[in-house]
Amino acid sequence: MTSPPRAARAATFLIFGLNGFGLGMWLVHLPNVERDIGVPHSVLGLLLLVLGGSALIGMQVLGPLVDRVGPRRLTPAAAAAFGLSLTVVGWLPSWWSLGLMLIVMGFANGGLDVAMNAHAVVVERGYPRPIMAAFHAMWSIGGAFAAGIGSVVLNAAVPTGITLTAVGLFVAALSLVAGRFTIDADHHQQQHEESFVTEAKPAPKGLVWILGFLALALMLSEGVANDWATLELKGILNASAGVAPLGYGAFAVAMTVGRFATDRVAAKIGATRIVRYGAAIAAIGLTIVTVSPWIWLALVGYALFGIGLAGGVPQLFTAAGNLDHRSAGALMARVVGLGYVGLLAGPAVIGGLTRFMPLNVAFAVPIVLCVLTVVFASALNPREDSELVGQRPMRNV
Repeated sequence: MTSPPRAARAATFLIFGLNGFGLGMWLVHLPNVERDIGVPHSVLGLLLLVLGGSALIGMQVLGPLVDRVGPRRLTPAAAAAFGLSLTVVGWLPSWWSLGLMLIVMGFANGGLDVAMNAHAVVVERGYPRPIMAAFHAMWSIGGAFAAGIGSVVLNAAVPTGITLTAVGLFVAALSLVAGRFTIDADHHQQQHEESFVTEAKPAPKGLVWILGFLALALMLSEGVANDWATLELKGILNASAGVAPLGYGAFAVAMTVGRFATDRVAAKIGATRIVRYGAAIAAIGLTIVTVSPWIWLALVGYALFGIGLAGGVPQLFTAAGNLDHRSAGALMARVVGLGYVGLLAGPAVIGGLTRFMPLNVAFAVPIVLCVLTVVFASALNPREDSELVGQRPMRNV
């Protein structure tokens, strides 16, 4: 290894946090970008679809490249490219120039998503317990910092181009610094670990697609909370403008706290149980939201929804990265990509259903998906339910 595991862990924390911060700053400045370019909501929506589609392409293209050059090199390079793209998007004069730049930004961010998760799996292998969920929690913390700092600079009327340029340079510079401490897999150690497993059979070819479906289900559910929680409280329970955002706030805080706690719990009860019981809690929480006549009870439901979803996706990504060390990047690209499809599709699916039913009734879709996740959670590790739970659960997937 080129750097101590602790340094690599800190570098991974930093890159996840920088990615969340950079994306968050872009999102809070979207209204300004829309105003400066002079496009309607419909055009901006199409541009955001371009961003998402390019990210999906970046995942599939750069995923196999992670296996060839290693996550140690690709992670900081993709993070720096993402940061540099931020320095441009705040200065563009037209919708078509913004669309072209969003292709670049999306491609870089999609590749970064796969590369940094693949690197996180490599780092996690050097630890005696799971640590993946904490990396994802740092992404959320980065977004929270973006919300706070973004509010300050927007209130100060700092030009969008100046803010995003400063943020982009900050992200790119720190990503390159973090790259000095990233690591590649120790193949000798991998061979030792693989030989230690008693002639473990290759994972079924369809298993990666099951993991991808579970990621899609959980991330679609997460997207529903991100985009519809505030509107549900306002439209269904008549919450005031000051109270309605508390639904998303309860969800986001609970998810962030839950991710910091997930790793230690996973070390004790195993990844399969984290996904299964978490999805069950999420289904219960969103069901409470759906039927609640009181705002305070709905807030409790959103908090349970966030806690339930907190640990599932990190466990799925770890499982994909450990299916085959030689093709971890390509496998993770499929699972991460399907999860991303769910995140993008969730708000649109719910929005379409609201033409025929109330918003809270449309929440039956993520509830059903969470229940299906409970049913298929054993795909992470079919042996885990019968093993001693004190052992590292994800290593023999």
